[in-house]
Amino acid sequence: MQNNSADFKRQVTIKLADVRLQEALSHLQTRFVEGRSAVIGEIHDLQKTRNAAAEIRDRVLNDLEHWLLYFEQQATKRGAIVHWAETGADVNRIVAEIAVGHGVRSAVKSKSMVSEECGLNEALERAGVEVMETDLGEYILQIAHEAPSHIVAPVVHKNKEEISDLFAKTHRLPRKTGIAELCREAREILRPAFLNADMGISGANFLIAETGSTLIVTNEGNGRLVTTLPRVHVAITGIEKVVPTLEDASTLLRLLPRSATGQSITNYVSVLTGTKDKNDHEGPEHFHIILLDNGRSRLLGGEMQDMLRCIRCGACMNHCPVYQNIGGHAYGWVYPGPMGSILTPLLGGMENAPDLPNASTLCGACAVVCPVKIPLPDLLRKLREKQMQLGMKSRQETLLLRAWAWLALHPGIYGMTTGIAVRLMRLLGGEKKLLHSLPGARGWSGGRDFPAPQGMTFRELYRQGKRL
Repeated sequence: MQNNSADFKRQVTIKLADVRLQEALSHLQTRFVEGRSAVIGEIHDLQKTRNAAAEIRDRVLNDLEHWLLYFEQQATKRGAIVHWAETGADVNRIVAEIAVGHGVRSAVKSKSMVSEECGLNEALERAGVEVMETDLGEYILQIAHEAPSHIVAPVVHKNKEEISDLFAKTHRLPRKTGIAELCREAREILRPAFLNADMGISGANFLIAETGSTLIVTNEGNGRLVTTLPRVHVAITGIEKVVPTLEDASTLLRLLPRSATGQSITNYVSVLTGTKDKNDHEGPEHFHIILLDNGRSRLLGGEMQDMLRCIRCGACMNHCPVYQNIGGHAYGWVYPGPMGSILTPLLGGMENAPDLPNASTLCGACAVVCPVKIPLPDLLRKLREKQMQLGMKSRQETLLLRAWAWLALHPGIYGMTTGIAVRLMRLLGGEKKLLHSLPGARGWSGGRDFPAPQGMTFRELYRQGKRL
């Protein structure tokens, strides 16, 4: 998937004016935010569980080479072949070579954000392999020729009417409007693809080191069809997804579905180990596991390593006021929201995503809901500091920040300056006591009115014993 993060500001303007998108994004509150709130309390020892989950992820990241090699050893014992890919292009090459080696002409895919990261579908099609997405949301996007806008609900930006029109146009069948009818139509299109595919491609939510297994969680059942019916199964995931034991995975699974979709557990949890035995009725004859680096190893041992704890639940974006208003496409790459504002600059280069570290109010909601306790606001601040060090801020912003820093270090002058400012803003507020425009801050005041201050600073009010 092409990285268009440098176009963030223009895309934000477009998305904020998109009425359909705004209506679609409103469902985030009921579907994900309220859904999570309803079930997260089922974990009576929530903070203890979050601490344990963070510790599991840190234990692996602090000795990642050991756990990856142990995983490879156990997976190989059970008949899988493990491949190592440094870049997305390496993933595409390896999968194409596997397809050629096994005479693959058609492939079915379960949802995989890493494959989006690599642009795998386009690469396979160029190699002569027909690829069909089987997750309903990903299938809709494939026929619409669009990218995902959310890592869990990739088609959250579309409403039912748009999907009805798309199905009628693509399938050349009478237009249907009921959700059950639309799902049945998609199922009838996808079922022959499952039965006829030579290769199944999946991601992996976790890699289990002790058994050499890949683990996926799904709700539609397509993941099991993709990984058991075709004679070749290829699982693609990032190197950071390994966990030591099945018990560790079960701890993480207490948090993942509740944080992602507001479910106590997903409909399907599939642990996939090795190739089909002669006595097995299903399963692949050939099982390939591709472990992608793509910049992840550069984060190990550094101040941004905590970001590799991420289990891709999407809770941070569901609760982010920025994502809730602009959706995922504005971020320009695979990973949107707070986690994308960190991962995209880290994996794709700071110069290719200059605005993303600043696409946050730093309200802290993302850190509060993160199941593995990633300090997302702190990491965003570190990226902003890095931008200052690299001279990536505009001259105007740099001067303003330096002026603010100087004022903050001189309390007397700071008090005098803010005293003048609040009195001036009181006058600008007029009879309605509202500020329609703030000089030098059009981005803040262009879409909202601010209440004018009373004409006194906080310190002045505090000295007089007044309470607001």
